[in-house]
This record gives sequence, C-alpha cells and structure tokens, in this order.
Amino acid sequence: MNLQKLVLASNNAKKLQELAALLSPLGIQLMPQRELGVAECDEPHCTFVENALAKARHAAAMTGLPALADDSGLCVDALSGAPGVHSARYADEPKSDARNNQKLIDALQNETNRNARFVCVIVLARHATDPQPIIVEGEWHGEILPAPKGAGGFGYDPLFLDKESGLASAELSPEVKNRKSHRGLAMQALIKRLAA
Repeated sequence: MNLQKLVLASNNAKKLQELAALLSPLGIQLMPQRELGVAECDEPHCTFVENALAKARHAAAMTGLPALADDSGLCVDALSGAPGVHSARYADEPKSDARNNQKLIDALQNETNRNARFVCVIVLARHATDPQPIIVEGEWHGEILPAPKGAGGFGYDPLFLDKESGLASAELSPEVKNRKSHRGLAMQALIKRLAA
C-alpha cells in the first residue's frame, strides 16, 4: 500500500499545517479532504477513537486514498472529562474558540482542581474497510488558566498551562508545541509505527 499521499479527514487549516509539518520528513503528502470534494463526517460517538475511526473510514471511502483522521479534545478533571469529544462545539454552534474558552472559564470559576489533559487519537485507515487500522494516542497534561495568555495556536491553547515550561500552549513556538503536544506525541507514535 502506497502511503505517500494521504487524505486528511479534517477541514481545519491549522491542524493540516501542524500534521503536514510532522509528516513531511517521511515524504508523505497530506491532502485536505475539502480539496478532494469530501464533506465533513458526522461525529456521533462519545469516544475519541470511535469518532476518529468514523472520519478515517469516511474519507477513505469517498477518495479511494488511505486516510488519516484525528479526534482530539480537552478533558478537564473537575468537569468529569468535559468538554471531551465536544471540545470544538462546547459552546454550541457556530463553532467559536472564544466562546468555548469563555464557557470553560465560567465552568471552572469556583474550582480549585484545574488539572486537565489534551487527548488525541489518530487513526490511519489504509482503505475504507481496513480491518486493522493503525491507532495511536497522545496525552498532554497541564492545568487550565483563569484567563487566556498568548497569541499562538488555536482552540483552548490560550487557557492550557504547560506545567513544565510555565507557559500557556498559545505562548509556545510551533516547534516546541509539536514536540510536547497531544497531537505531536500521537504523531510521533504514528511515525514510529510507519517506520517499523
């Protein structure tokens, strides 16, 4: 199976940029599904792995190409793992990072436990009916800040404190973030699997 060209089962331009940078050393070209006329897939499941699998199978079925999908989100201990798989739409439609962040700040207003983790599950389906897709996972542990910091990244990056550096994810350089982040760790695991 030729994995030099993969369809990314996402329309998120920043996610494409992040993942393409991580895959380029392997000579793998990542094509966004929108360029191939693929509409976004429903994500009805309550787990990251089920949603990522559904997206990968959908993109592979629509394009005939191997498909890469991730499902990621923020799990906050004090909120029983919320927003979880609903991270992108935590404050309902239309999707808005600013409204999602504000809702999270409000939800944690009186909480002392601010521990949280970003979770990323990546699925690589060689074809739509792949019986053994490659599934990898990454987690990035930190805390939720009381107010946004930094201008980089996207999503909850301005509220997520990387304890090791003492910086918000939105204050980290893309290179540092790619190395430490849930998506970066999951991609490193995928790259190891592909190299093997």
